[in-house]
Amino acid sequence: MTNQQKDQITALRSQRFGYATIAKAVGLKKDTVVAYCRKIGLTGTKATDNSRIDLDADFCLQCGALLTQTPGRKRIKFCSDKCRVAWWNTHPEKVNRKAVYEFTCAHCGKPFTAYGNAGRKYCCHACYIADRFKGGDGNE
Repeated sequence: MTNQQKDQITALRSQRFGYATIAKAVGLKKDTVVAYCRKIGLTGTKATDNSRIDLDADFCLQCGALLTQTPGRKRIKFCSDKCRVAWWNTHPEKVNRKAVYEFTCAHCGKPFTAYGNAGRKYCCHACYIADRFKGGDGNE
């Protein structure tokens, strides 16, 4: 069972869905869901929502809460801005950075990359100062 499945089970159980409904939505056996709920203390409350969850339903990537999609609008991935920010802060490798440029420093000649600045010439501030003021302190 993955952490995402655990989060989904916790979120759906707190929304008072039944074990069989949660198991079908998450893709696990009912006994697995029951055992996990018993382990973390989510038993003892009778499920009030016995309706079936759509198998194509989406869940928040951060907390696993069931998402309600609005027809005709872009599909949402998070239940709130708080979850969205938390998820992106913990998954920086998923960011698709398209504006990464490669350069060679005009002063030291070392190759470097810069994000979002296509006109950059120097790898660092020290190289800029050294090249711009020819190594002087600028008090001339």
